Amino acid sequence: MSEEKKEPVAEEFPEEEAPQTEESQEEAAGTAAEDSGEQEKKARGRKKKDKNFTFTREQVEQMELAAKQLESVKDQFTRLAAEYDNFRKRTAKEKETLYQDAKIDTIREFLAVYDNLERAAAAPGDEDSPHKKGLEMIFHQLRDLLKKMGAEEIEAQGQPFDPEKHEAVMHIDDENLGENVVAQVFQAGFQLDGRVIRHAIVQVAN
Repeated sequence: MSEEKKEPVAEEFPEEEAPQTEESQEEAAGTAAEDSGEQEKKARGRKKKDKNFTFTREQVEQMELAAKQLESVKDQFTRLAAEYDNFRKRTAKEKETLYQDAKIDTIREFLAVYDNLERAAAAPGDEDSPHKKGLEMIFHQLRDLLKKMGAEEIEAQGQPFDPEKHEAVMHIDDENLGENVVAQVFQAGFQLDGRVIRHAIVQVAN
């Protein structure tokens, strides 16, 4: 029996990848650019579609209701802010008024002492007496203290009579003075920031 001759089988080897040429690289780049362009077109299409999106009647009504509620809340906030500002101003004014009233009451209590010291300092006597000089010094200190507190003496002597600031207890005929002019001050008046603490007691010429 004769042996069959086996023909040698050629071994198969994987083909080596051919190196990319410049033309193939340009072709690949072109393909990538086309893909990018397609994606950009699709994105623009989606944006356009979203832009042209229409709402249902129910959604529109809900949005209108939400807008009205927002406007209502805004109005409430505006009114609340205005009320708070008015409250703050009113409270500050009331506080200032209370402070001024307390200040006036305090100054009024000192005025009786002021009157006694003024009369004692003006009384005739030995001008070199230590007692008289001490009274004058105390009177001047009290007068300066009242000024620091804001109390001002009301001008009266030789001024036209003002019933808002002066209280007339006597009248006199004096040709040297004009009509309705203060001729003499019996007791000094005081005011604080335009508010009369005590009227000046005066004599008025007819």
